[in-house]
Amino acid sequence: MAINAAASGTFRIGGDLEVNRLGFGAMRITGNGIWGPPEDPAEARRTVARVPELGINLIDTADSYGPVVSEQLLGEVLEGKKSGLVIATKGGLTRHGPEIWKPVGRPEYLKQQVLMSMRWLKTDRIDLWQLHRIDPKVPRDEQFQVMAEMQKEGLIRHLGLSEVNTEEIQAARRFFEVATVQNLYNLVTRKSEAELDYCEREGIGFIPWFPLGAGTLAKEGGLLDGIAKKLKATPSQVATAWVLKRSKVMLPIPGTSKVKHLEENTAAAGLQLTDDDFKALDAQGREAWKVEQAKEKKEQAA
Repeated sequence: MAINAAASGTFRIGGDLEVNRLGFGAMRITGNGIWGPPEDPAEARRTVARVPELGINLIDTADSYGPVVSEQLLGEVLEGKKSGLVIATKGGLTRHGPEIWKPVGRPEYLKQQVLMSMRWLKTDRIDLWQLHRIDPKVPRDEQFQVMAEMQKEGLIRHLGLSEVNTEEIQAARRFFEVATVQNLYNLVTRKSEAELDYCEREGIGFIPWFPLGAGTLAKEGGLLDGIAKKLKATPSQVATAWVLKRSKVMLPIPGTSKVKHLEENTAAAGLQLTDDDFKALDAQGREAWKVEQAKEKKEQAA
């Protein structure tokens, strides 16, 4: 059977941008530490070119990936091929070196970055722009206000948020309709359960970053490994299938810079977990999260 992201089902971002639910995260088409160009530029380009061929029509990036490298590569490789593609980007984090991320939410900076993203992505309007982080040093209403203004100006079609709690989503909705929320979430990282449930109730797309994470559940001989063998799949593919089954608003974006891995990730769209397997994995994932939380509290108290 041909590999195609369409098997993951569809979701309408903002009520009108229909995408296949399994997308592509473009963070990894950069260098180590998400800094500088990719180690193998030619392979990264082949990977990006392969994305739409596999039925993936949601691509997520950010101006800070590289920085600029990811957006620039997407703009170049996909130039003239964007019909039917939704390219989401983010702004609000600055880079000062590998693995260094500092929020800057001054309105004039956010406006500048949106204009620069449009240039690198070679578009006259961004389909989905997400505030990468709320800058704690800038009143959040000022950040939300400029986002609303840019949308009214026609620079952005839909707006989203990243790494926020439910109260912050509600606060932003006083300024604009929140189309997506992008938080860390996977089988064993459950800190955003309340936010996911809220998004599901409100019809907001939930983009889990690091969706392949399975922690200790991925060990050989465990439940996840057993289900993977039964389905003739990898543990990562099963973890992705679990994320997709968790909610109808879920839009996972596994990322890679290699064609082989892209194809493996996309194949997860066609996996069908039974309800029993889903529930068993869910129970183990929640327990693993509790253990991790207890460990963190113990370390903080030491």
